[in-house]
Amino acid sequence: MILRFVKKNAVLTVAFLAAVITGFIVPPDAEYLGYFDFKTLTCLFCVLAVVCALKNINFFYMLAHNIVRLFKNAKMAILALVYITFIGSMLIANDMALLTFLPLGYMVLSTTGKERYMAFTFIMQNIAANLGGMLTPFGNPQNLYLYSKFDIPTMEFMGIMAPLFIIAIAIITVCCLFVKAEPLEISQQETKLDPKKTALYLVLFVLSIAIVFRGIPYWLGLVIIPIVLFFTDRKALRDVDYPLLLTFVFFFIFAGNMTRIDAVRELFAALLDKNTLLVSIISCQFISNVPSAILLSQFTNNYADLLIGVNIGGVGTLISSLASLITFKEYTRHNPNMKLYYVGLFSLFNFGFLIVLYLAMVIIR
Repeated sequence: MILRFVKKNAVLTVAFLAAVITGFIVPPDAEYLGYFDFKTLTCLFCVLAVVCALKNINFFYMLAHNIVRLFKNAKMAILALVYITFIGSMLIANDMALLTFLPLGYMVLSTTGKERYMAFTFIMQNIAANLGGMLTPFGNPQNLYLYSKFDIPTMEFMGIMAPLFIIAIAIITVCCLFVKAEPLEISQQETKLDPKKTALYLVLFVLSIAIVFRGIPYWLGLVIIPIVLFFTDRKALRDVDYPLLLTFVFFFIFAGNMTRIDAVRELFAALLDKNTLLVSIISCQFISNVPSAILLSQFTNNYADLLIGVNIGGVGTLISSLASLITFKEYTRHNPNMKLYYVGLFSLFNFGFLIVLYLAMVIIR
């Protein structure tokens, strides 16, 4: 049972061990309370809870299904799936976009006999989720953290990420256009929504987004959203990605402890002073983009390069983004004998994107 939990929550386990190990070096004391960014944790919880509620009434499924069935060939259907994931990550965060739209991708390809495109489609959806979410403060968890920590003005935030966002759209589109325009028929199954719940959850979604954009005190969302969902959809509260929230908690402890170790503080400060962008990208490849954002933000005020770095760094290795692990699990669940093939194709596309995006940022700057 323990082994199953560890396999299912590998990043959480690593975060927990990192917190425990550094806890021996820096024993728990009153300063630990200053490690936590409660606003980030609250915003993330609110967005995840409301998205779960919308997902439970099939809101996103219906929206995506209706868009995809407008297209009549494999090329356009896959492009639509990728674009939906891309746009979805801007609104509901990259991991939730994948949890919502990967099953739709599987359904479309498996029911139309186009399984050979599944690995490519999943990989493109994964890249779209990681890069689409970078434009908005709530699109990626690391964005939400950095946006809150450095109190970055919203328009400045989007201005920093816009050039990279446009380049990412162009590259993703070009990749998808290589798919053959084979005839494709999609089920005409209708999905009906509960109008009252739909309206209520959309109001809660607007509330959670207003909290992210600092229009409403974050504690208000922590009161209203759980109470409403307790009476309307308790399953949504149960389905919140609590391991992701705990991962943040443990990495907050790890990052806080690391900043109190003199040798570590001096090393990271020196490296980031030389090239914040490159250091943050490399860091993501080994410890993922969320913990990289939390850790490195303790040693630099250059939030622009750090923000770009932890978003570009989300593509690359399989562990460079928490969202990539979600995609890997979903693909191998349907194709357990294709793990090596998937990892190889995943690495080819992801490192290709990583190199192109990094060079583009070097040229732009």
